[in-house]
Amino acid sequence: CLLDLLWRWRRGELPVEIVQVVSNHPDLEKDVAGFDVPYAHIPVTRERKAEAEQQQLELLAGRVDLVVLARYMQVLSGDFLGRVGVPAINIHHSFLPAFAGAGPYDQAKKRGVKLVGATAHYVTEDLDEGPIIEQDVARISHRQSVREIARRGADIERVVLARAVEAHCDDRVLLNDTTTIVF
Repeated sequence: CLLDLLWRWRRGELPVEIVQVVSNHPDLEKDVAGFDVPYAHIPVTRERKAEAEQQQLELLAGRVDLVVLARYMQVLSGDFLGRVGVPAINIHHSFLPAFAGAGPYDQAKKRGVKLVGATAHYVTEDLDEGPIIEQDVARISHRQSVREIARRGADIERVVLARAVEAHCDDRVLLNDTTTIVF
């Protein structure tokens, strides 16, 4: 998802300026360097979560209008969300809450799921329960392997996240309590 957003940004397809990538893993640092965007690796552990979030806040303070979680895989604290002062958007597969935790595509395959999809939503303190901005699905079949299903899901996640970011940045999303209206 991160690299897809960077490619779309570079091609002028997203009305954004990406000023910083903050990651709890070092994996994509070399890839991000090719886009001339600063990359900060800040490990997050249960014991150091508050310290890590403080470092993240210092990097982002006054520099961003939106935070995008592209596979960040950490729950942001209410303190972080309150202090960052801008909306945050997250992306996840649409099997939640049915197939939460490890191996959602394995779980889905075993249950004979016929659709795979993705949901982009605003981040709240409640994990994956924020107001939904964008969703999409694709049909899958029992003939497909877990790997093929996961690849289809990843493709949809990239597109859904890009559409959500674009809609937000184009001011086409209105919050109405716990839901959204997207124009």
